[in-house]
Amino acid sequence: MSERQKRKETAILEVLRTASKPMSGPRIAAEMAERGQDVSERTVRLYLSDLDSRGLTVRQGKRGRAITEAGLEELNASSALERVGFLSARIDQMTYSMDFDLPARSGMLVVNMTVVTPQRMAACLDQICEVFAQGRAMGRLVHLAGPGFRMGNRVVPQGCVGFCTVCSITLNGVLLKHGIPMRSRFGGLLELQNNKATRFVEMITYDGSSIDPLEIFIRSGMTDYLGAITSGNGRIGASFREIPADSRDLVIMLTDQLDRIGLGAIQRIGYGGRPLLGVPVNEGRSGIIVIGGLNPAAIFEETGHRVESRALAGLIEFGQLYPYTELKAELLQYL
Repeated sequence: MSERQKRKETAILEVLRTASKPMSGPRIAAEMAERGQDVSERTVRLYLSDLDSRGLTVRQGKRGRAITEAGLEELNASSALERVGFLSARIDQMTYSMDFDLPARSGMLVVNMTVVTPQRMAACLDQICEVFAQGRAMGRLVHLAGPGFRMGNRVVPQGCVGFCTVCSITLNGVLLKHGIPMRSRFGGLLELQNNKATRFVEMITYDGSSIDPLEIFIRSGMTDYLGAITSGNGRIGASFREIPADSRDLVIMLTDQLDRIGLGAIQRIGYGGRPLLGVPVNEGRSGIIVIGGLNPAAIFEETGHRVESRALAGLIEFGQLYPYTELKAELLQYL
């Protein structure tokens, strides 16, 4: 397939991903024209026929086509190169965009989103809840969105739900609003032995990656959350960050406040200039290990359910979040 054909295919899949319902060929062509891509209806039909045969789209009667989970996976893979150099800038952008007010318990904060069918969500729900119960996620709050819900440039398609978890970058935004700059150094896999963090066994720097490290670890099957929640021995997602050493006491106070409202995330805080779990820290700074917000989504992949998960998916109002213990009741309306 030529590069030109690949771009058109990707554009069609992108149109279907952002649609809240199935779309006909003429409607897809019109939407592409609005986006500056002039493609005939006949050409769109030919592409759709090919996409159908590869399982990337599916015909839903007279309503038109919808993107499949395989299509979402293909679109995510094809857009990877377009995101080169994107991650560090995205972290900064989201940190400055959120306006969450900790004392008032209101405002927008950063979330991740996993698109999954309700049936797969139900099959993994008990284990996902156990991840939260054992403190292996970013806090205890979630949001489950139905078809048509828009998060950033993504819309939850028909037949799926959007499982939103709080992104650990929220912590950066909270600290920044209290005058504490936090430097995000790398995302990694934290090894647990007898429920105790021992070392990082994998790490990817944020400056050197176009995709969130935890997305990579989860999709590559490198996590071991099932082991972590059953035996206390496993590998979980976490990030390593630094704060000014003089802010350590204030950070501890703020994280205690965050934990009380369901946004706890810090695994450990080091001391100024001292290594933390063997990771060297610059003089005048303290290291922090922060639990990965996308961690609950690892359960899907570890149990054989392919899903589309995206870190730093967008912003959501704090009031829309609720405890993970309410997930079962919320999910029932979609089954």
